[in-house]
Amino acid sequence: MQPKTEWETVAAEPDSAQAIFMRYVVPLAAIGPIAGFIGMQVFGLQFLGISFKPTLMGGLTQAVVSYVLALVSVWVLTFIIDALAPQFGGASDRTQAMKLAAYSATAGYLGGVFGLVPAVAALGILAGLYGLYLLYLGATPVMKVPQDRAVLYVVIIIVATIVVYIVMGMIASTLTQPFLTPPPVTISLADATYLA
Repeated sequence: MQPKTEWETVAAEPDSAQAIFMRYVVPLAAIGPIAGFIGMQVFGLQFLGISFKPTLMGGLTQAVVSYVLALVSVWVLTFIIDALAPQFGGASDRTQAMKLAAYSATAGYLGGVFGLVPAVAALGILAGLYGLYLLYLGATPVMKVPQDRAVLYVVIIIVATIVVYIVMGMIASTLTQPFLTPPPVTISLADATYLA
């Protein structure tokens, strides 16, 4: 509720990147995939006016792939944050970078609960946008990037992250597409005669 002062506290906390990842990211990153899986199984998906429910295996595959890629993307974001910090006058510190990556993503993780109802799942994107603001607020206290360079630092992190997410999305799509494709519609000869 008070991110500016909270980032100062977070920056001073003794912790390790692995502990933050296991204790914080692993459980929270599961919210979106689990909610999305439940939402798809209960309400189905709609795309271009076509509605269908993926198979149980298809939905489960998408949830698992999404979860694994969410975990991988936190590590990738951590490396990006850490590598760019010295270029903007900040300090390179992998643990601090993990703090910034993990804690700024909290709003997006929690926004994943909107996946329970696919019609409002896009609201999770708004929560993710708040996470970008949190990333900006944390750049100075956590990574020691001077305030006057924090905006450019965060913009470059965002661009790099978008590229990572596009690649992750393509990987996820490739892995899950065979399971999510709706079954072909078959019409018997009797139905075709009736429709004609």
